[in-house]
Amino acid sequence: PSSVGASASAVSGSWSSTSPAEPANQKVTGMVDLDRSRSGRTGKAGERPPPENGIQKHRTCLPAPMFTRSDFSVWSILKKCIGLELSKITMPIAFNEPLSFLQRITEYMEHVYLVHQASRQPQALDRMQSVAAFAVSAVASQWERTGKPFNPLLGETYELVREDLGFRFISEQVSHHPPISAFYSEGLSEDFVFHGSIYPKLRFWGKSVEAEPRGTITLELLKHNEAYTWTNPTCCVHNVIIGKLWIEQYGTVEILNHRTGDKCVLNFKPCGLFGKELHKVEGHIQDRNKKKLFVIYGKWTECLWGIDPAAYESFRKQERRGEPRRKARFGPHRSLRQLRQPDSHGTPSSARPSSRR
Repeated sequence: PSSVGASASAVSGSWSSTSPAEPANQKVTGMVDLDRSRSGRTGKAGERPPPENGIQKHRTCLPAPMFTRSDFSVWSILKKCIGLELSKITMPIAFNEPLSFLQRITEYMEHVYLVHQASRQPQALDRMQSVAAFAVSAVASQWERTGKPFNPLLGETYELVREDLGFRFISEQVSHHPPISAFYSEGLSEDFVFHGSIYPKLRFWGKSVEAEPRGTITLELLKHNEAYTWTNPTCCVHNVIIGKLWIEQYGTVEILNHRTGDKCVLNFKPCGLFGKELHKVEGHIQDRNKKKLFVIYGKWTECLWGIDPAAYESFRKQERRGEPRRKARFGPHRSLRQLRQPDSHGTPSSARPSSRR
């Protein structure tokens, strides 16, 4: 489920364990050997791939399969919890994914190249575009992630260093009730600092679970002496009682450049009655005088596009009149970020977001 968090701390060892009633060398399926002193064996499930040409590869999947949730009655647990805060409710472990929330936060850095790109941009408008794409890419990692990460222990920390991606990251659980996680990251080339705290407030509303990620996120571009702040949109998981689980994000995200006064306003649209607005994002970048400089639109699960405001308004007027689209009239659209990797047929797959432009 996680390409960054899961790859950070691979579990060494084979699928083996022993009990008092079993011989010491008998293997039992489904258990992970955590003894690294016996991890000289290679080619077995759950082991970290050996280095090639001095480069350490990171695992791409977790060493244990996800077990089914069909044997659990969600309603028997949640029927008494409508309107309550879910952090105080004991849930079956089947509804968790095998990651802690501290690992989950690390996935913010999956598209860290956008931050490096922003640091290299000479124009403030171009930097804001890259920062906006980076903020949305963190939300995109939640696509089809219906499992809940484990709550970390008070004082628990998680550290990740990715020299290949040019950053180091550390997070810590600083409060247990309410659960608050703080994180800090910096570029290895000293081009950025990324930090913040998250208080995920969960509520159950009968057919859905709503997660409001309270807390401010700050990105500092050191070479430009700029600081950007924003908060993430609200996430909602539907059909938790019966039916296929699906996720939507909704709410307004405002990214503020505290040095120039520029602001990016992104509106994550709710699904609506017929699902016409599902996953859609629309917004704009404005200066300190509230003059629109750039329009951003797309889907947080797929791709973001940018265009000149006048061309965008002309396009919308033509669309409302029902006229055929004439892309050449409005000039080229600029792709800010492709958030999901196309498959062999050229269409977005259901895989995790990739680094493909």
